[in-house]
Amino acid sequence: MKKHNFSAGPCILPQEVLKKASEAIQNFNDDDLSLIEISHRSKSFVDVIEKARSLALELLGLENKGYKALFLQGGASLEFLMVAYNLLNKKAAYLNTGTWADKAIKEAKEFGEIVEVGSSKDKGYSYIPKEFSIPEDADYFHCTSNNTVAGTQMKDFPETNIPLVCDMSSDIFSRQLDFEKFDLIYAGAQKNMGPAGTTLVIIKENILGKVERQIPSMLNYQIHIDKDSMFNTPSVFAVYVSMLTLQWLKDLGGIKFIEEVNNKKAALLYNEIDRNSLFKGVVNKEDRSTMNATFVLTDEGLTETFNNMWTEAGINGIKGHRSVGGYRASMYNALPLYSVQALVDVMQELERKIITE
Repeated sequence: MKKHNFSAGPCILPQEVLKKASEAIQNFNDDDLSLIEISHRSKSFVDVIEKARSLALELLGLENKGYKALFLQGGASLEFLMVAYNLLNKKAAYLNTGTWADKAIKEAKEFGEIVEVGSSKDKGYSYIPKEFSIPEDADYFHCTSNNTVAGTQMKDFPETNIPLVCDMSSDIFSRQLDFEKFDLIYAGAQKNMGPAGTTLVIIKENILGKVERQIPSMLNYQIHIDKDSMFNTPSVFAVYVSMLTLQWLKDLGGIKFIEEVNNKKAALLYNEIDRNSLFKGVVNKEDRSTMNATFVLTDEGLTETFNNMWTEAGINGIKGHRSVGGYRASMYNALPLYSVQALVDVMQELERKIITE
């Protein structure tokens, strides 16, 4: 690897996936045609999207359990709208744990009453609300499993008798969960799955068809299900790379395997943040994300020195989100442990440098 890539998204992808994807751009399936110039209706690509959908359900343990997998476009941002369009009749419950949850709430308000059952906005989204009540008459409950900007992650999910909807854009396929608890999961590909340009939607089909409004065809989940994600031309390259990445994950040992690796990476970095007096975390320890570690320097006067050091070490993408500043190290599935060690080494070198001066 030329650089240690901690980018928050679009982000690091497995090297073997990048190699296969680059080869497919030149010559796909030895057909002397590029992947991105063949028909999306050709058998070659239909096989790709069908395999991608199948792998997604298999990895989540949702095969043959009433779920459908879709590859759509518009990112998670369009799903904020589509979820409400397809599921919100009168009232929905939302948990506000970060920037993207807040945006989802804004979109849903166009379709009905929104009950914000809990929010951590008062403290800059530095924690996950724990004590909240979900209205039993709500059409669904929506939450965001991982918050890329703030660096928090839901460790537990509520028990509820209404449909459970979750935006898992930044931690899907990274840890084991009881995925059958969820009725609809959506995730932009550009974190743990592929390049920007496609969005995975996992949906339990029996929750559809209950709203009274007319849904435009392009925003109607049922139409996309009926057309096997081919109602319109899909994002061919993004779906292909997602398929390769899901196969890569399966070959490694699936979510169980990668969760162990992710926990080691997170522990290595958080231990250094807590040990090193030059750094401090910015969110509640119990709510820390294994995907996005956020932290700051205790002395902002060291910013230029630290920035130069990690840049020289070949580290990329650890500056915090523009809305919060500080630093954010995104440790998605494809990031190797040695890259986290490289960052820790720089943090320790900064400490030694300050002590000796």
